[in-house]
Amino acid sequence: MADGDVHYKCEACGAEVSFAPGQTQLVCGHCGHAQAIPGAANVAPDAIPEIDYSRALANSLPQAAMEDVRTVTCPSCGAAFTLAADLHAARCPFCATPVVADTGASRQFKPQGVIPFVLTEAQARQAMTDWLGRLWFAPNGLQDYARKGRAMSGIYVPYWTFDADTRSAYEGERGEYWYETRTVTVNVNGRMEQREEQVRHTAWYPASGQVRRWFDDVLVMASQSLPRHYIDGLEPWTLAELKPYRTDYLAGFQSEGYTVGLEDGHAIGRAKMDAVIRGDVLRDIGGDEQRIHWIRTDAQDETFKHILLPVWMAAYKYGGKTYRFVVNGQTGRVQGERPWSAWKITGAVVLGLLAAGALAYYYQFWQQTHG
Repeated sequence: MADGDVHYKCEACGAEVSFAPGQTQLVCGHCGHAQAIPGAANVAPDAIPEIDYSRALANSLPQAAMEDVRTVTCPSCGAAFTLAADLHAARCPFCATPVVADTGASRQFKPQGVIPFVLTEAQARQAMTDWLGRLWFAPNGLQDYARKGRAMSGIYVPYWTFDADTRSAYEGERGEYWYETRTVTVNVNGRMEQREEQVRHTAWYPASGQVRRWFDDVLVMASQSLPRHYIDGLEPWTLAELKPYRTDYLAGFQSEGYTVGLEDGHAIGRAKMDAVIRGDVLRDIGGDEQRIHWIRTDAQDETFKHILLPVWMAAYKYGGKTYRFVVNGQTGRVQGERPWSAWKITGAVVLGLLAAGALAYYYQFWQQTHG
């Protein structure tokens, strides 16, 4: 059974149970019975295995590392997400577009780790409405609609994490400042005077060397369903709270299949590493300014994990436009479209003009009465 289609039955009444955010148990929505997830408590993060990147490229991984996933692709935003086996139609959690289930399945890497939801749907909705309330010129109607609207969707979003031991050789130049004293003539109150000033120059010297850095869990979103600045805005994640992957955590939630493949994700991860290495090289060169001619990096012991992170999502159609909001299901950080109220902006402009007119009138009156 594909992970997104997992169903668990209540031990008391036989109804369907769901994972309870912030807990280590499944709860029945019918009778309220709670049943523990075996072995879910007190699991060390180092129990989650890393996968050798070179072996993955060579397709030499064991079959247990892969799985067949049945996904639904949104025709509007392109998101790929799972549906329960008994569902044939739903709304996309990313853009609210109606979608119909297809029968396609794909072979993908099985997740190794998951951060279970910590925030409940009610807590995520409160975080979203509080965020909207802090925005200037946001329409009040949207905030009220979001507070009373349909339930938010809890979805596990796919990520890659990459590890690497890097050694980087470089060549460049170190710039050091030196100052020359010059005498200049300046005009001071109509009189020409001579003054001394310091003129800065830069002396450049060749520089070369090596830097080394170990990268651990460089995070790369494995989906293109949301603008990357949305997801970047949800960081940081506390990856120390990763649990070994269990389908129990997905009960009652959706999970998104990855659409950024391993090699593409690795390229994004290496770009992040390169930016950090460049900073290391600049510091190693030292001086007052630096120039880098080239950097050559050798990465060894490269490993990766495929993990799932919890995100609450809402997409509301208001005033003819779709607004999307995402809430970090672990920390409560919020990102989304910036809504604007034309009435509030117009009112602020009118009030500004009235205030400016009142100040001008008062100033004119003061001049007339005080000469």
